[in-house]
Amino acid sequence: MTRLSVNINKIATLRNSRGGKVPSVKDATINCQKFGAQGITIHPRPDERHITRKDVYEIKPLITTEFNIEGYPSEDFLKMVIEVQADQVTLVPDTDAQLTSDHGWDTWKNLGFLKDVIARLQEAGIRTSIFVDPDEKAVEGAAEIKTDRIELYTEPYATLYPIDHTKAIEPFVAAAKMAANLGIDVNAGHDLSLENLNYMYHKIPNLKEVSIGHALIADALYLGLETTIQKYLDCLK
Repeated sequence: MTRLSVNINKIATLRNSRGGKVPSVKDATINCQKFGAQGITIHPRPDERHITRKDVYEIKPLITTEFNIEGYPSEDFLKMVIEVQADQVTLVPDTDAQLTSDHGWDTWKNLGFLKDVIARLQEAGIRTSIFVDPDEKAVEGAAEIKTDRIELYTEPYATLYPIDHTKAIEPFVAAAKMAANLGIDVNAGHDLSLENLNYMYHKIPNLKEVSIGHALIADALYLGLETTIQKYLDCLK
């Protein structure tokens, strides 16, 4: 079964645009799980432009499924995720000022650094995932780092999908097969939507989890959160 983890960053973005507590990320956490989401994803950034450090600690007691925290592995980030005991930590190579994640790790160039980080998180009992491009060499590097999972950066797939489904999915299938051969589980995320999710689900072997935020929250503005989550779950069948 492929799990759906809902990224609630955009809820926090909307809240922060006005100040105050509306919409509530705590209520979003509760309701996403109530409506069928099998995980909650957040990506706290140093500038706190969406999820804040306070949010991280307030959300944790509300998690009844899985808590996936994304971020660049700075010392502050690592201390926080270990303290709150995230179920999974997804490491991304984002700079502080980056608008959104737009590339995966160069796993070979960052081999020593990531290997130490992964070992530290695993010692704390946290499942680890590394954000990578659909590149077999990057997957081989991830295996050397000894991460539990990789998360395939799927924006290139989403961009090409309306033009050529088959060509769009090819590098992702190859990367996922390489991961399976190396004993690494596969997650996927970025720009996945109701339009392109089901096709990826049926083509990618060993797909354990998808993390979806922007498109899902946008769809919920029109369809409602409960209906939207059900539609995304239907894509994973």
